[in-house]
Amino acid sequence: MSTTLPAPAPAPTPAEAPRGSARTYLVKTLGCQMNVHDSEHMAGMLEQAGYVAATPEQVAAEDADVVVINTCAVRENAADKLYGNLGRLAGTKRSRPGGMQIAVGGCLAQKDRAGIVERAPWVDVVFGTHNLDVLPALLERARHNERAQVEIEESLKVFPSTLPTRRESVYAGWVSISVGCNNTCTFCIVPHLRGKERDRRPGEILAEVEALVATGAIEVTLLGQNVNSYGVGFGDRGAFAKLLRAVGAVDGLERVRFTSPHPAAFTDDVIAAMAHTPTVMPSLHMPLQSGSDRVLRAMRRSYRSERFLGILDRVRAQIPHAAITTDIIVGFPGETDEDFEDTLRVVEAARFSSAFTFQYSPRPGTPAADLPDQLPKAVVQERYERLVALQERICAQENAAQVGRVVEVLVAEGEGRKDGETRRISGRAADNRLVHLALPGDLAPADAPRPGDLVTVRVTHGAPHHLVADSAVTGGPFAVRRTRAGDAWAARQGGEDGHEDGHDEHAGGSCGTGGAPAGPVSLGMPTLTVR
Repeated sequence: MSTTLPAPAPAPTPAEAPRGSARTYLVKTLGCQMNVHDSEHMAGMLEQAGYVAATPEQVAAEDADVVVINTCAVRENAADKLYGNLGRLAGTKRSRPGGMQIAVGGCLAQKDRAGIVERAPWVDVVFGTHNLDVLPALLERARHNERAQVEIEESLKVFPSTLPTRRESVYAGWVSISVGCNNTCTFCIVPHLRGKERDRRPGEILAEVEALVATGAIEVTLLGQNVNSYGVGFGDRGAFAKLLRAVGAVDGLERVRFTSPHPAAFTDDVIAAMAHTPTVMPSLHMPLQSGSDRVLRAMRRSYRSERFLGILDRVRAQIPHAAITTDIIVGFPGETDEDFEDTLRVVEAARFSSAFTFQYSPRPGTPAADLPDQLPKAVVQERYERLVALQERICAQENAAQVGRVVEVLVAEGEGRKDGETRRISGRAADNRLVHLALPGDLAPADAPRPGDLVTVRVTHGAPHHLVADSAVTGGPFAVRRTRAGDAWAARQGGEDGHEDGHDEHAGGSCGTGGAPAGPVSLGMPTLTVR
């Protein structure tokens, strides 16, 4: 669907930019890992079209020639976040001598369509989840015609993984194995916005992983709305376990993760693949949503609490140190005190290392939005606070139990907000716990670990949301393993673009440059092109 709307505030023309300079862009991401990876594709397409990434100063000021907001529609406040961002950008656009263009993509764009420009007429482009590839063309069309362009497709036209990609990180990358979802959870609008599940062929996935490793990455995360239902498109129910083993065997790859699986489709062959493939990390995100069987039935979640806990037991039997995280919704329509107590009981039994907890919010267009017995806000808030308090206690206990363990940490960029104050660096252990680690006082700067390097340390303290490993300054173990990923990170710092990539809220995937100039990496299978 293509729509032309009344003109937004004028956008700059090429003549308004200094001669020889390229137009700058900024992509802001709101939402899940799929959105983060989609943003990498948007950035890649813009760079292929001749745009350059905004500088850190421009990112901080939200000041670029083109600002793209990649939206989420899962939570009730998604629209508030979008229009809050657009409100700030309206002032920037008015005050900018050369003007700017503003584009809105993602799930909320797919849902609200032309309504975005009607509510925020200074927006230049709106595009959906099924046509990421049209972004540069729509920007040029809007600039040429001086009119807002809205283009929404009802089904996928180009598989996103074939598009140019500007990876955010050089050491760890997202790899989509499927898009869309075949489930009908009553609270979720994702199937309506992302469409039915479509699986990539295993050979294409492996080629992308190999391409990432060739450019420096040592960690990949396999992405899908229901990642473990992979294979439904070509009739192989064991395909995901086979894929885990195959990806885990890629030479040079050290860490494999995946998100998010669905409990109803989680099978023992996947547990075996995790346990027997050394590069598959001992971490698992398993969405519970509710501990009440009655509520699960109303949610159309095709498993029950006993089955869910049984999966966790079988995972821990084969992977004793697995860290398991989850999603939980509080206050689903009709949830009783007894239902909520069931959720608390399951959470206590599950011993999650962390949990993403949400207060139910009705999403227009979902079956749950029309259910009777929508709960009062005060009731939902009280239950939410009780759940958070319980999970905080469990997190603190589980992380305290990690004290004394020796862990290998993949050093990251910008994980720890107070690293400058504490003189620590941060990264993720194999089980995906966040670790802040101290460096020896006599460590030469040239020997300091870089993002992408691996550091072996002993945990000295466990807090609810992170671990501290100060063994380097208390006489315990400290060993740095410099990696190809660290080399790639160092090469990017001196690359042609001369800046670090930035992004709104999330750590992204990676495709670094092992000596090649930094820039967009096209992962259209089966070839790899580096510009």
